[in-house]
Amino acid sequence: MGGTAAFTTAFTTAAAQRGFRLDDAQRDAAAVLAALGERLARRFVRRRPGGVYLYGPAGRGKTFLADTFCDAVAVPALRVHCHAFFDRLHGAVFRCGSVEAAVAELIGHARLVVFDEFHVATPGDAALVTRLLDVLADRRVALVATSNDHPDELLPDPLYHHLFLPGIAVIKRRLDVVAVAGPTDHRTRGGPAGGFGGVHVRCTGPGDVVAAGLAPPSAEERSQVRGTGRTLPALAVRADSGVPAVNGEVWFDFGELCERPTSTHDYLALAERFGTWVLSGVRPPRSPDGWQRLVNLVDVLHDRGRTLHLIADRSLPELLAHRPQGTDRTASRLGLLRESSPEAPPVG
Repeated sequence: MGGTAAFTTAFTTAAAQRGFRLDDAQRDAAAVLAALGERLARRFVRRRPGGVYLYGPAGRGKTFLADTFCDAVAVPALRVHCHAFFDRLHGAVFRCGSVEAAVAELIGHARLVVFDEFHVATPGDAALVTRLLDVLADRRVALVATSNDHPDELLPDPLYHHLFLPGIAVIKRRLDVVAVAGPTDHRTRGGPAGGFGGVHVRCTGPGDVVAAGLAPPSAEERSQVRGTGRTLPALAVRADSGVPAVNGEVWFDFGELCERPTSTHDYLALAERFGTWVLSGVRPPRSPDGWQRLVNLVDVLHDRGRTLHLIADRSLPELLAHRPQGTDRTASRLGLLRESSPEAPPVG
């Protein structure tokens, strides 16, 4: 597809199919994406094509815009989630010996890479991401990224933020940085969530879990499940074949999963085996690391379209009342869960 009019039609049609109309911020972002699409449609491009960095609050349509553009653009494109791609990139660098060779293996002949939920959470990723941006530019691969954070806010920990200043400079120099911050959180309007959903059970007694349609685990169901680098204790494992599938169900104690040193790699591996996750004993994490693990877990399950049930002794607003900066996306996604409480009717 090429031409501004064709891209405009693609965005407006896709929005109509989802039951909404583009707001002003979305239209402005769509116009910037259309200009990138026109550049990519040219057969010979001497200059690096650059890209677009879409940022703003959760639920404003950034992923919708990026996905629609990826589907409409007339060049080979690769759409990836930040967590999953960097998990693969680390392994490919170790196997191939360089970032250049790893990127060549992972993106193939793609001329466009779309990163959903781009972020830099650890000092170890800072140098790798900066090098990745340089390699993509050298290969004349365009980049579209969505993020809740302005580039200046990436790797926000003041102890380490300086490590990503070179990467921030690359993003701001090579990409069009566009705010998508319309007035409406479309997730609160019942829009599609890629299959992600579940129940938040406000639990005051054992009967509340049953009333929500969940079967509490028995002592005999306790098991050990292996992630990528460690074995995790599960309260129950059901219908698990041990191989990649999505029909299994796993129960975890929240403290075991988010307050201990588990990793995103573990969540990614287990999300390939279990389509339904239940976390019991959910409470506000006690540390910044605990909050980050919760953010990473929700990101992985949302992106994979898995079911998540939370069992807690308090409401979601109470759970998230004192969340740290940078977790608005997590709050928005947990807001997609249906409520089941002693005052609410059972969830059928």
